[in-house]
Amino acid sequence: MADPTPTQVRDFIAAGLPCTHVEVDGDGRHFFATIVSAEFEGLSRVRRHQRVYAALGDRMREQIHALSMKTFTPTEYAASAAEPSAAAPHHH
Repeated sequence: MADPTPTQVRDFIAAGLPCTHVEVDGDGRHFFATIVSAEFEGLSRVRRHQRVYAALGDRMREQIHALSMKTFTPTEYAASAAEPSAAAPHHH
């Protein structure tokens, strides 16, 4: 079977996990995913990753050999997107 494309990996994740945002880059062997899901609320990073692996199921073991991921709740993702660069002063 051919190596999956980043689009296929994204679709696999989205099919198995209700996400508000999924972004996947990769070369067929190594993938880098940013996943935003309300399902992650209250879960540790490890539990979030397990949830994504569960969504991928057998495909993960058979086809996707290396998946690096950043997982966010919608609130966390909004905060990360809204954060100014580290050099900018913070205003409260």
